[in-house]
Amino acid sequence: MIVLVGGEKGGVGKTTLAVNLAAMRARAGHDVLLVDADKQASANLWASIRDEERVEPPVRCVQKRGKSLAADIRDLAHRYEDIIIDAGGQDSVELRAAMTIAALVIFPIQPSLFDAATLETLAELVIHAQGFNPELVAGIVINRASSHPRVKEAEEAKELVASYSDLHLMHALIRDRIVFRKAVRNGLSVPEYTERDHAAGLEMADFYREVYGDA
Repeated sequence: MIVLVGGEKGGVGKTTLAVNLAAMRARAGHDVLLVDADKQASANLWASIRDEERVEPPVRCVQKRGKSLAADIRDLAHRYEDIIIDAGGQDSVELRAAMTIAALVIFPIQPSLFDAATLETLAELVIHAQGFNPELVAGIVINRASSHPRVKEAEEAKELVASYSDLHLMHALIRDRIVFRKAVRNGLSVPEYTERDHAAGLEMADFYREVYGDA
């Protein structure tokens, strides 16, 4: 299965979600490849740290950019059970190419007015990609939501996403927790981090199950 994590706006946590999915998939015993298609190469850095720290299981990561991305991924799909692509936070050649071959594209958004404003562009990208890839499913996951119970931005964002028929609102809701940043800078996923945050672990488990349908 090819899963793409992308978006039209930077700083919404795409790489964090992509590397967590990759590590959790590998821990579940699957042969997974992480593809870094972002010029910032943050996913590749995470994988390098993981290798240096000799974290098991290892997660193989390759960097792929440019117009040949779709062809390269098709070739790699014959060799790996699962591929997770981390695309940059902008409308790019890599994002559009990856959408033509992915089974699922996940767009993380933060529950803010500025992030919500990108939904129209994301819906247009999906419609265009489905002309080449009719089976493409597009999911919106609300990421970095406030952990304060009185802040209702996440609920407001959910209502807005529901108004776009081409975008599927994922049930998982991921809140802004420091453990995500701590885990990533150590080459780990949230479930692997020693100072575990139980709530964060549950959120990532819900997200993983919604993507892959298994524990």
